[in-house]
Amino acid sequence: MFKLSRTLSTTRRQLCRASLSSISTQQNPDDLPLSGIRVLELGQLIAGPFAGQLLGQYGAEVIKIEAPKTGDPLRVWRELDVDGTSPWFRSIARNKRSVAIDLRKPDGRELVKRLAIKSDVIIENFKPGTLEKWGLGPEDLHPYNPSLIFTRVSGYGQTGPWAPRPGYASVCEAESGFRYINGFPDVQTGGLSGPPVRPNISLGDSVAGLHAAFGTVLALLARREKRKQGQNKGMTVDVSILERQVRIVPEYDRKGKIRGPSGSSVTGIVPTNAYPCLPDTESPTVPSYIVIGANGDSIYNRLMQVVERPDLTGPSYQQNHHRVERQETIEKAISAWTMRHTAEEVIKAMTAAGVPVGRVVTVKDIVESEQVQARGAIKDVWVDGNGSGKAGWNLKMTGTFPVLEGCDSQPKWAGPELGHHTEEVMTDELGLSSAEVAKLRSDGILG
Repeated sequence: MFKLSRTLSTTRRQLCRASLSSISTQQNPDDLPLSGIRVLELGQLIAGPFAGQLLGQYGAEVIKIEAPKTGDPLRVWRELDVDGTSPWFRSIARNKRSVAIDLRKPDGRELVKRLAIKSDVIIENFKPGTLEKWGLGPEDLHPYNPSLIFTRVSGYGQTGPWAPRPGYASVCEAESGFRYINGFPDVQTGGLSGPPVRPNISLGDSVAGLHAAFGTVLALLARREKRKQGQNKGMTVDVSILERQVRIVPEYDRKGKIRGPSGSSVTGIVPTNAYPCLPDTESPTVPSYIVIGANGDSIYNRLMQVVERPDLTGPSYQQNHHRVERQETIEKAISAWTMRHTAEEVIKAMTAAGVPVGRVVTVKDIVESEQVQARGAIKDVWVDGNGSGKAGWNLKMTGTFPVLEGCDSQPKWAGPELGHHTEEVMTDELGLSSAEVAKLRSDGILG
């Protein structure tokens, strides 16, 4: 078996000599909020990598560990580009360094352990217990790097009777009650009329990734405060996809209400809905809808003036709970007016009256939107040929939000080719020679 030139004990002695100074003390010339923080991303697909994307855009150095030959499965999900790689992956893996290491092999796990010792954060979204099985859990790594933060995303969390279950976001959306309230209601039971409707994005994964990034930043702040007190201790950030979706408990607890599906509106807030308009002249066969949100009391009164129904104002309609009791009448009045106008006419009239309104649009409309373009919310990021035999191209991707004053939101590079940074990281960060890297590659440990 190939013997690594630097043992963990050597690295441990180096860490002790470094004391509280870690990789996070290095200065990044971009001076972003997370400059100098190193994140070791062991996750794949969406939730964990989305957290890594957020941290990386704000300055963290993200080293993404992928399996040799196959890499992150997201590389070949959905539409594939001319080089066979998913543009979705190029977006979510922006600003990351790809290192191909086989975690199934002991020497591969030892390499990852050495990288973890020199890191500030590990992000992973494996089934709970997987890192422990590989000898890469908190109890395994904290003796070598006490301040290491573990951000762990899973379906049901690291504890509880469901923790060992595999849990994709789609399943957790169902178990959280989120899927039950999305769809159209049965007029008799108030429950679902047919299967629940799924938003055509992985909302559960995205929300979990957002919370994972937020939790990581909180853990980094807590670690900084502990260091001021002479403590060198990390923590675990435990993110459950199930828990991120549960939001309707208080009204059930106090009133016994079981919220059901509400179609294109939202239960208990009136009026906020999607309303039909006349088709556009350019696309006469395509249905056209706008969304109006007039749930503020004064906004509602202005809306009723626009739709020529001032009779639906006054004490009986003054506050939201009054309007909820008369929802059907109000919705019919609004729809009757919008159906006589095009979307553009509705938007012009509502905007003039100060009523929030927006058109239901496609991704094509978003890319061409003057507001999106003015904000620079979509970025052009260069993808080179990377051995595909194709010339490079620009890839449009959404920026990373929120926009922070003074922070450059332009991605530095698109998601890289599998293992593009393997040798660079092995030699620069772990001190391996080119011969050692070549040997590890021939043994199938590196890709």
